[in-house]
Amino acid sequence: MMLKLAQIAIATLFAALIVPGPAPLLAAEEISFEGDVFPIMELRCLECHQPGGDGFKESGLDLSTYAGLMKGTKHGPIVVPGSALTSNFIVLVEGRAAPELQMPHGRKKLSKCEKEMLRRWVNAGAEDN
Repeated sequence: MMLKLAQIAIATLFAALIVPGPAPLLAAEEISFEGDVFPIMELRCLECHQPGGDGFKESGLDLSTYAGLMKGTKHGPIVVPGSALTSNFIVLVEGRAAPELQMPHGRKKLSKCEKEMLRRWVNAGAEDN
């Protein structure tokens, strides 16, 4: 009886090791500003938040470069590397700000996947990579 239980346990363990599970999420270090974050901003934010745009005129926020994003607005930085929870950049795109401050104004909101990508990049240190 004990031998039978041991055989079942070993077979179960072996099966668990060879059966593929769900695809793992990208590791935080695999998210890059250039390859993942900037394309989202380019599609969703740059129309307004670049020199000459209404969002730039209003807030001073230039999202056309990494340096511009990290500089922030007239009121200071909006990214806290390592903390998406306290980064106003994430608060604004996730809709956790007052309705008149939520981004993007009058346009299609970011998808859940886009928001998660930005959040994970900030939590991973918001590097210029």
